[in-house]
Amino acid sequence: MEVKRARRTRENRGEWANKREFVLAVVGQLIGLANFWRFPYLCFKNGGGIRTTLSKICGPFTRRALLSGVFLVPYLLFLLTCGIPLFFAETSLGHFLSHSEGLGFSSQLIIFYSLVDYTIILAWAFFYLFSSFSATLPWSRCNNTWNTDRCSDYGGNFSSESNATSASTEFWLRRALRLSTGIEEVGGVHWELAGCLLLSWIVSFFCVWKGVKTSGKVVYFTATFPYLMLMVLLIRGLTLPGAIDGVIFYLYPDPARLTDTQVWMDAGSQVLASLSLCAGCLQVLGSYNKFNNNCYKDAIYLCLVNAVTSLVAGFAVFSVLGFMSRELNQDISVVADSGPGLAFITYPSAIALMPVPQLWASLFFIMILLLGVDSQFLSLEAWVTSISDMFTCFYTGRRRQILLVTTCVVCYLLGLSMVTEGGLYVFLLSDYYGSNGISLMLFAVIESVCIGWVYGADRYYKNVEQMIGYRPSPYMKYCWKFITPTICTVILTLSLIRFSPLKYNNTYQYPWWGYGIGIFLSLSIICIIPVWVIYVLKVSTGSLRQVKP
Repeated sequence: MEVKRARRTRENRGEWANKREFVLAVVGQLIGLANFWRFPYLCFKNGGGIRTTLSKICGPFTRRALLSGVFLVPYLLFLLTCGIPLFFAETSLGHFLSHSEGLGFSSQLIIFYSLVDYTIILAWAFFYLFSSFSATLPWSRCNNTWNTDRCSDYGGNFSSESNATSASTEFWLRRALRLSTGIEEVGGVHWELAGCLLLSWIVSFFCVWKGVKTSGKVVYFTATFPYLMLMVLLIRGLTLPGAIDGVIFYLYPDPARLTDTQVWMDAGSQVLASLSLCAGCLQVLGSYNKFNNNCYKDAIYLCLVNAVTSLVAGFAVFSVLGFMSRELNQDISVVADSGPGLAFITYPSAIALMPVPQLWASLFFIMILLLGVDSQFLSLEAWVTSISDMFTCFYTGRRRQILLVTTCVVCYLLGLSMVTEGGLYVFLLSDYYGSNGISLMLFAVIESVCIGWVYGADRYYKNVEQMIGYRPSPYMKYCWKFITPTICTVILTLSLIRFSPLKYNNTYQYPWWGYGIGIFLSLSIICIIPVWVIYVLKVSTGSLRQVKP
């Protein structure tokens, strides 16, 4: 690797106009739905079963809480030993090389699968946003054509019977998704969702159609406005009655849970997902930096921003869940949920209980959209850039536009299978197997070993010194060589041992061919790594340590 070559490549590819664009772009990539709908739930899930005297002080609704701040211990440990070192490695590697190839086609496949999946979530958010502009929120009452006799609303008719379903659940399953009984019954396309999906891709296309020049300007809005929305929802949530119950439920620790391996597995997968590690996106964003940018400090500060945002999002979520728990006279463990269930069932249910619910519903889904759009179009930029780096004929001009349009059209057509009556089953299958934590954990091991041992940590530190003017703390070097690969290998092994096939709602089991599709998605990512390594070694010259394209 040569400095002159890196600088020459940088001139051909372009750069961020200033450091603010890079910081906002990375913030936009990192701060996504994983911070809002997965981190708070994992804190709740991995807390244990303490009954505390604090419940006597703070109110009766905390007495049965599964209190949960202990998750922060493995999360922060994994962040310091794996998250920040890998983040620094990926951004500095793209920064130094002005190149984003990463782990070859494996990285591109992960980005491609996530592009298809992520836009479906945007389509759902658009559908809910448009549904919010009504005199009565359609998920707050049971007098709609899609409701069943078992429906219970929140207008005084709520029932806690086991066979009752909430109005928000029926809106989600029977109106938004029109869900069938299984993946075997794909059914017809839900054309309203298909239109929302098309709108999502149009927005993503125009955010990146001029490359980094366009995306660098868009992030000024898309990366900052979600914080404003989050602060508004946080203040509103903390001022609701019962909010303190939700906050205590969210934070109070149970040290005994640290002996459960599932807590550590969840912490590891959350760090990798929320920091967008091992997917190739960070190399792309770093590759547009000026050569003397201090990527070392950027890595530390941006990772801390991501962690703090996740923590604050937990307050915004659980303060509202505490309010919902008090209003319905139910334990928070009953109303808490994660993923799409939190964003499209639980939180909308809580909003329906607030004064002026249309306002809060609109603000909430605008925040969800901006969180998703930011990560989506930056992933699209990463995909196009990484393909262009591998095939330089797509760098600029009409060919890049053709590549971008082709990607959007192909992903939209594939996404249509996820807006059918059986679309949710297809979405969950792709999300669970296509870019799951096992693949990312394996890539984390490979990346740290390649930098720490194959290329050499000391040799890489010299490259970093050429960029930032000094050698970083040796802590990062020791992490790449010893700590990060060891911890990731342990978590990967535990994940493989405890791996279980996907089940929808813990009840529906996919047919054999469904699992076959899922296994194919996973293997398509993993098996291409040795193929790519063999190809690179074959077309390169020099020894393994001196490989030069």
